[in-house]
Amino acid sequence: MVDYLASTYCNKRYKLNLFQPVMRVPFEKLKAEFKRVLLSIGVSAYKAEQCAAIFAANSRDGVYTHGLNRFPSFVQTIKEGLFKPDVEPVMENSLGAIEQWNGNFGLGMLNATACMARAIGLAEVNGIGCVAIKYTNHWMRGGTYGLQAADAGYIGICFTNTIANLPPWGGLDPRLGNNPLVIAVPRQEGHVLLDMAISQYSVGKLMESRAQGKELLIPGGYDTAGNLSTDAEAVLTSRRMLPIGFWKGSGLSLMLDLLATLLSGGKPTMQISEHEKEWGVSQVFICLKTDAQQNEQMINQILDYTKSSRTLEGGGVSYPGENMLKTRLRNLKEGIPVDENIWAQVLGM
Repeated sequence: MVDYLASTYCNKRYKLNLFQPVMRVPFEKLKAEFKRVLLSIGVSAYKAEQCAAIFAANSRDGVYTHGLNRFPSFVQTIKEGLFKPDVEPVMENSLGAIEQWNGNFGLGMLNATACMARAIGLAEVNGIGCVAIKYTNHWMRGGTYGLQAADAGYIGICFTNTIANLPPWGGLDPRLGNNPLVIAVPRQEGHVLLDMAISQYSVGKLMESRAQGKELLIPGGYDTAGNLSTDAEAVLTSRRMLPIGFWKGSGLSLMLDLLATLLSGGKPTMQISEHEKEWGVSQVFICLKTDAQQNEQMINQILDYTKSSRTLEGGGVSYPGENMLKTRLRNLKEGIPVDENIWAQVLGM
């Protein structure tokens, strides 16, 4: 199924309309192909089903960089033996409402799902639950696990450290991880979901812009000459992404690495970065018990007040996760837009 979407880019210098043909694939077809490929490389039926559902849901919700676009590299990492599909995470230490787990270098998405499920169980008993896991792997889209908590009626908070790909403020060399932070608040009309990288643009977004030949809306980092740049290729080459909030984002990244490492007893960004590829990361999943139904009115009042702001010409105000919900509904109705080259690659696996 092919339609024509207009994507508009505008910055201070010029406005450009790009009309590109976009292939769309139904959600169930995308999921079925992911599962087929995973089964073909020895992943069990149960785990293949779970992973395929997460990858397809990521693309469904508009997070294409962690859906179809990331799937071929995920498969390759399994083939290389860095992600181990036949192991399970285990609890190593219990401190009441806090538990420490070992992911045994298993599939990061499934380790994360298990940890958030356990955090929900702890929160049901204690009001709060915290599960920290070491020796796990990329969880793909962190918002998946915030939504998991919100779907169960709980507030979810989670974060992970990563390989060093962000320079500390005032530095030139990558020494910090672009450590994603996720906060989800349950809401009947659609959960509020903050899912953000610590850089102005995630690595996935930079790679997507590079592949599409699109200039960044605002500077995403520095080029090799030390100049702020809207060229994704230049930023990726220099490996000097711009942290959100400048020095504040730099400090937040450092603190998230400290918390993930200390709570889990796992590897910090420093040790993760000793390898060319990212594996064996540390993650934290926190769950808070709340009366979602009782809080619904207050949540809506806060969102309505926020959205009541006057807006810039041609602009608008949305709460975190609002546009994701709109994208989900459209993609379920019309099919999920896919990169034709990557889709062909998956079909050929």
